[in-house]
Amino acid sequence: WQYCFIVDILGLFLSIKGRLNFLQFSRYGNAGEQHYRNQFNKPFDFLDFNRELIAQNGGKHLTIAFDPSYISKSGKATSGVGYYWSGVAGKTKWGLEISGIAAIDIDNHTAFHLEAVQTPSNLQSESLLDHYAAILTQRKEPLLSISKYVVADAYFSKFGFVSKLSNTGFETVSRLRDDADLKYKYLKEQSCGKGRPKKYDGKVYFKNLNQTHFKTVEQNSKNKIYQAIVYCKSLKRDINLVIVYTNKKGKWSHKLYFCIDLSLSAQLLLKYYKTRFQIEFAFRDAKQYTGLDHCQARNNNKLYFHWNTSLTCV
Repeated sequence: WQYCFIVDILGLFLSIKGRLNFLQFSRYGNAGEQHYRNQFNKPFDFLDFNRELIAQNGGKHLTIAFDPSYISKSGKATSGVGYYWSGVAGKTKWGLEISGIAAIDIDNHTAFHLEAVQTPSNLQSESLLDHYAAILTQRKEPLLSISKYVVADAYFSKFGFVSKLSNTGFETVSRLRDDADLKYKYLKEQSCGKGRPKKYDGKVYFKNLNQTHFKTVEQNSKNKIYQAIVYCKSLKRDINLVIVYTNKKGKWSHKLYFCIDLSLSAQLLLKYYKTRFQIEFAFRDAKQYTGLDHCQARNNNKLYFHWNTSLTCV
């Protein structure tokens, strides 16, 4: 019964023009409205289902992308409804939020949806970042079978998120704020006197880099890229840092990218972070073509099924 229903509902999500709700499904589908309501309420393992699809259709070089997305929702009776950040609007808005997990095909520059999990509106015993980290750590076995690299935007470059993922076996790739407090590693021979051995060789000043610590990856009139292993005060650990300088109208600006894996090359690190944006395209396409924010149900199970079916169709 579930096989027949999944084949039916995926076809409806891909073919119906207009709003995707239970009335529309009964109008164009093979069953009545109550049948679709009942089936949406039943559990389905979208993570495992999408892993199988990716294994058949995706490439071999994959990373895991994680990003929340705002879903518009009116009313006050829906579970989890509240004020969430909307990147499009640039402010918090009333509605719902999902945390999207996707596998990024690095060679083909494509995001394959894995699972979308709803963000609860009242987190009493944990912070929002702890909740995001828990979503990934609770799914560590299926996700680590795809890739150990988790790519997230600069909001997630916090100690709580990075340390929890690192303890589980993931390697975080993200971006630091432009004025991050970083220190050079002390590479010279230690003195034989009393006291603690020297660990650091001064603060990293981005307008005047110490070239003895940095390796030049690329240098031309428009871009300069350097790589080094440095200590990050906010993350409380050594990181693999890549600094990208860009020349715009005679002014040089910089961006800081990092990875917990100290052996990852600068080219791959930048490529991983650049392809992270493919998950945003998956959200965009699902909202435009497969009714990601069309669900009129208020039940958590039905919302979960609708969101994941919409993103799976993309």
